[in-house]
Amino acid sequence: MSSTVITNIASLVTNDPSLGDTSPLGLIQDAAVVIDGDRIAWTGESSKAPATDHRVDAGGRAVIPGFVDSHSHLVFAGDRTQEFNARMSGRSYSAGGIRTTVAATRAATDAELEAGLVRYLAEALRQGTTTFETKSGYGLTVEDEARALRIAAAHTDEVTYLGAHVVSPDYADDPAGYVALVTGEMLDACAPYARWIDVFCEKGAFDGDQARAILTAGKRKGLHPRVHANQLSYGPGVQLAVELDAASADHCTHLTDADVDALAHSRTVATLLPGAEFSTRAEWPNARRLLDAGVTVALSTDCNPGSSFTSSVPFCIALAVRDMGMTPDEAVWSATAGGAQALRRTDVGRLTPGAYADLAVLDAPSHVHLAYRPGVPLVTEVWRRGSRVA
Repeated sequence: MSSTVITNIASLVTNDPSLGDTSPLGLIQDAAVVIDGDRIAWTGESSKAPATDHRVDAGGRAVIPGFVDSHSHLVFAGDRTQEFNARMSGRSYSAGGIRTTVAATRAATDAELEAGLVRYLAEALRQGTTTFETKSGYGLTVEDEARALRIAAAHTDEVTYLGAHVVSPDYADDPAGYVALVTGEMLDACAPYARWIDVFCEKGAFDGDQARAILTAGKRKGLHPRVHANQLSYGPGVQLAVELDAASADHCTHLTDADVDALAHSRTVATLLPGAEFSTRAEWPNARRLLDAGVTVALSTDCNPGSSFTSSVPFCIALAVRDMGMTPDEAVWSATAGGAQALRRTDVGRLTPGAYADLAVLDAPSHVHLAYRPGVPLVTEVWRRGSRVA
């Protein structure tokens, strides 16, 4: 292994207050980062950087941790252009649109599904995403869910079993039978490929009792819960996530005061997905309300073909600042360290000694430009596990 120093960094986001200006971002001005192998070995002021084998000049640009996208749905076939076009012409979004993608995904070959996954991962990487979670949920048969997870597991460790996305069209008249399949034969086939289990707890998908049965069955198999919670309406999803110590409750658009209080007194991260509200013209989650209550918030893309077909975390940062009440600092933290907490990871989402050397170089002097210059491709370099990859 060899060591590299990236120096002449105008502003470095470490996400460790003890290393920088005592803010949550741990900002260091005129900074340097030392990479040894695939890990961060040192961060600090450029003038104090130790000797290394190689030297890279950041040219007065900002450096941030690689984005941690903790919620995506990337194993699918087809698209839903017509649905999006119709929705933008006045039709409201409902969970039923998922079934369109299910039909296309079932008809696709393994090679076609993997090619799509690789394409979207490369697209995300170019925009600074170095850690990502992705889910099944577009097969809804034992064979199709297992193959989706098998394909995903070849590209990330953060794989989520989402057989409980919606009730399979094959079980339209027998939702209890589908829950039995999801918690039985399908779970047995899928568990070896996954770290997490998720459920869409929502009207039109699964109610609280069904969701609890699915998540507890997954826990017995060693899968940890995540929950699609309170996206389209008020419901039991957030309370269930806290009850089961889910790593995250995702969407969190329609919350009671009790929901906010439960999140604030738990380890469960509220993962907000502004791409979904943008693409469906739905009500924005109130990030300010959550942050002021002391809830840990993550920002992710929810990249999927139906309700949020974006792989751009910078775009989601800009939306969160403009429409959800977050400051630029809070949004960047939530898209990096917050995403890591939603995956219960301490080795990503920060640029501190011992963490993976995952970082993005911005063509700007400050991370604030991610919100200040929306839509501009500011990420000029991406390093992952100590190597320049984009």
